[in-house]
Amino acid sequence: MNTTYFTEEHQLFRESLHDFLQKEVVPHLDKWEESGTIERFIWKKMGEMGYFGLATPEEYDGLGLDLFYTVVFLEEMQKINSGGFAAAMWAHAYLAMTHLIKNASPEQKQKYLIPSVHGQKIGCLGVTEPFGGSDVAGMRTTAELKGDTYIINGSKTFITNGVYGDYAVLAAKTNPSAGNKGISLFIVDLDSKGVSSNKLNKLGWRASDTGELAFDNVEVPVANRIGEEGKGFTFIMEAFALERLVMGINAHARAEHALSYALQYMSEREAFGKTINQFQALRHKISDMHAEVQVCKYYNYMVTAMLENGEYAVEQATISKLKSTKVADEVIYNCLQFLGGYGYIEDYPMARMLRDSRLGPIGGGTSEILREIIAKIVIDKKEYKAPKTKNEEKEVNLNLS
Repeated sequence: MNTTYFTEEHQLFRESLHDFLQKEVVPHLDKWEESGTIERFIWKKMGEMGYFGLATPEEYDGLGLDLFYTVVFLEEMQKINSGGFAAAMWAHAYLAMTHLIKNASPEQKQKYLIPSVHGQKIGCLGVTEPFGGSDVAGMRTTAELKGDTYIINGSKTFITNGVYGDYAVLAAKTNPSAGNKGISLFIVDLDSKGVSSNKLNKLGWRASDTGELAFDNVEVPVANRIGEEGKGFTFIMEAFALERLVMGINAHARAEHALSYALQYMSEREAFGKTINQFQALRHKISDMHAEVQVCKYYNYMVTAMLENGEYAVEQATISKLKSTKVADEVIYNCLQFLGGYGYIEDYPMARMLRDSRLGPIGGGTSEILREIIAKIVIDKKEYKAPKTKNEEKEVNLNLS
């Protein structure tokens, strides 16, 4: 056990989660991968075990634990070899619920966060649009205020949990002429009149439902707006660091699992009178890949510690996702090669790993976008600063008046 970041309590949690996943999840995975539907009973069981409340304060039925419990949660989820199941779980807990934890009102938390902790409501995050991609500020979905109701029109795409989920934390423009300062966040019940969904047929992550969502004059009460008008872009940018770190951790854990499986296979597969793990060309390739995965893993642990300490680690979290997802793709590609023809057979796990891994450099900001963010920091000396709290804003306004 790594004692620099993990305690005995973390290790006990890891063992308990591992046993739960093997008993309650693994027997159903092939069925869910085939159907593209994760049955509701497992959401409630996950909630009963507290897995959705790791980062939620105790006052809202969560456990209020440090971020390294989240690391354990993500790593163990990758070891059961269903990127789709893992994505559905962490998109609920660390995309949708993160915004509820940080920015929702007490009333919103009672109505949406607490049921989410218990697995009674499933959430998704609705930001990406068909014509926008990584250009968040360029979104076209609008929310027009009429009395005490917003009328939402527009569409979102690539939304994990968008088809079978219960609510979306939705970004829309309340002031289209104000650019990124005109974006607000709303909680939208997905069974509302005017909401429709279309399930996408994906290369990987097949157990999860990824959908296109359309909003046709959907009425949302003012009480469902998260925070003030115009704060949505700030909320989204603030949450990106955690989302990118989550994907970086997923990637290093996925690559580590692939290496573990390949090593086991190579220790049993014989060619020319010896097991193939004795061939120097393969041994040195394994050594290089192991080293790269370890570098990513311990870098990600460092970034986790930064976020746990309240640092605004935009650069570090961006690097985490950029490098870890690239390494995972390369490692899994090579591990499939080690299995030879069997790597190409669906009865073996590496084919699914390869498909699932490919989304890493795309989702949550493409690698090309991440490189540009890093270039702005390194070349243009751009500084990304944490958004001011309400108290800090009041203090600034008082000083200016």
